[in-house]
Amino acid sequence: MGVEEQLPTGVLLTSVENIFGYMRSASFWPATFGLACCAIEMMTYGAPRYDSGRWGQEVFRASPRQADLMIVAGRVSQKMAPVLRQIYDQMPNPKWVLAMGVCASTGGMFNNYAIVQGVDHVVPVDMYLPGCPPRPEMLIDAMFKLRDKVRHTPVGHHAVEAAEEAEQRALEAPANLERTGLLR
Repeated sequence: MGVEEQLPTGVLLTSVENIFGYMRSASFWPATFGLACCAIEMMTYGAPRYDSGRWGQEVFRASPRQADLMIVAGRVSQKMAPVLRQIYDQMPNPKWVLAMGVCASTGGMFNNYAIVQGVDHVVPVDMYLPGCPPRPEMLIDAMFKLRDKVRHTPVGHHAVEAAEEAEQRALEAPANLERTGLLR
């Protein structure tokens, strides 16, 4: 009678992480940061035809303190970059960023001193959405991919381990200047 049943270690925490991840992914509160023509497509995504409310994103938040997802839609000028960073810093953790359109992702056709060549120079980006401008269907697809990423994001002690692993991978990655691309 001295034999007691024991659950394998980590089962309870894994179950709680799964439930917590599902709840976070099913209730994004996006903060709009529409800067150019991509913002029109983002507004269409929230309109009745595409109905973002089906996925728990019914209300786009005007206050960054009530938002956990920033959709950067359009090109970011050098003057707007500090404002973008300030809004990002005001958002509560955990927070995610979606770069919508080629201008937000890489600067697009605006390869000049006035436009930031990718919003990832200002804030960390979790999901890139290509296109000029991307259609609302593409934004829906990107949201589902981001939801999947958020659903599998660890919490608690596992989050610390995952952050340390990500930092180590970033340190081992080659610098942007060492990478070769189409334009180099």
